Amino acid sequence: MIENDLNSKLKLSKDEMKKYGYQVIDHIVDHFETQKDKKPVALATREEMDSLLAEDIPNVPSPANDVLDFVMKQIIPHSNIVSHPKSYSFVPGPSNYISVMADTLATGFNIFSGGWAASPAAAELEIVTMNWLLDIFGFPTKKGGGIFTSGGSMANLTALVTARRIKCGSDFSKATIYLSDQAHSSNIKAIKVIGFKKEQIRIIPTDIEFKISLNKLKNIIARDRLEGLQPFCIIASAGTTNTGTVDPLEDMANICKAENLWFHIDGAYGGAAILSENGKQLLKGIERADSLTVDPHKWFFQPYEMGCLLVKNHEWLSSTFTEKPEYLRDIEGNQSEINFYDHGIQLTRRFRALKFYMSLKTFGLDSFKKAITYNIDLAEQTEALLRKSVLWEITSPATLAIINFRYNPIQQNLSEEELDRVNQSISKKITDSREALLVTTVLQGQVVLRMCLINPRTTLEDITNTLEQCEVYGKEELAIINEQN
Repeated sequence: MIENDLNSKLKLSKDEMKKYGYQVIDHIVDHFETQKDKKPVALATREEMDSLLAEDIPNVPSPANDVLDFVMKQIIPHSNIVSHPKSYSFVPGPSNYISVMADTLATGFNIFSGGWAASPAAAELEIVTMNWLLDIFGFPTKKGGGIFTSGGSMANLTALVTARRIKCGSDFSKATIYLSDQAHSSNIKAIKVIGFKKEQIRIIPTDIEFKISLNKLKNIIARDRLEGLQPFCIIASAGTTNTGTVDPLEDMANICKAENLWFHIDGAYGGAAILSENGKQLLKGIERADSLTVDPHKWFFQPYEMGCLLVKNHEWLSSTFTEKPEYLRDIEGNQSEINFYDHGIQLTRRFRALKFYMSLKTFGLDSFKKAITYNIDLAEQTEALLRKSVLWEITSPATLAIINFRYNPIQQNLSEEELDRVNQSISKKITDSREALLVTTVLQGQVVLRMCLINPRTTLEDITNTLEQCEVYGKEELAIINEQN
């Protein structure tokens, strides 16, 4: 037991550290072993959390084991288990134990991964793993580059800052940027953050497959040029969050080449699917991007936080973000010794590359390929299962492990309003039961259920069990509607 007295050095003895550390590791291992038997959803109001956790600042020490026990009993259980096999919503975070331990090492040794002088090994490992990703996506490894970020939002922001500088210089008052109505919201947020006004943003409608309309894109670019504006960037989606849809990347790359526009691809969700044969075909043309966002903490199975931006020319990043304050003048190094604080927004950076490196070295890329292929196949099996039922309707077919569907029994002749009500009710009831996390989205004005199946530990049996429970809730809501009618 760690003594309950003032400890101004903030130190523990060797034995105390080992004992405490083993307890933490035991909790993590137990979580990995038992999470499938737990409920994936945590439900609580702000009032409930306040009553449980709100307290005045602790001025005096508490026994470390008591604090740990409190965290394990009162804090950890009140968070969704995003790596649970029945966590189907948003984009799950399957994670893996090797990467968790790698994060523990990086944090435990408190490695600063901003500059070469602070940690040559950390900088070199980021270069090595970045080259792996450049190779995977067909980017040039000698000239290309990139940077690990906190996530896709920061990667998209970094890309657009770079694109604005290269294509617009210091005056972007007439610049216009183009993206589809299915593009991730982080792109709109990034565009606003870097100073673009609403009237400079062009939201292009999508077709019935939720792909950007090329004809409308070309027409709007032409109109903007005729009005004296400066088109400078197109953002494509390589796996939208809603449906997994991939925009026509080759065609969009051709437009960018013809119009001299920056081509940014947001592959935060779907980019990793390039490791499967199915995904490689859908992502044809991804190598033609000027910049590409991918999120290892999604379908590369890394723990949060880990996003990534890849670019065709690493000098684009350094020329955009390099600053030379006096306090860093002694550690600039030479051009081959990359300071990653010169390639992005953050000066202080954690050692994110370690977990990607260790997990890829441990499991091998072929294991990642097999896992991603399994996910894509699982979504297609789910689609086949739904199509055999008289109770379900596919609203967007399985694409890159995402499928959208709704409860719509044959012969019921429900109105669109009633169908929306039933499916919203199913989502609420299954989530309130805490047995599965299955929420809705809206496609073409319809409320639909959405499954994102990127967890390699999710089984078809998990999905079947969930759908059976959803059918029960659907029938319950139908009975209420029929009674009201």
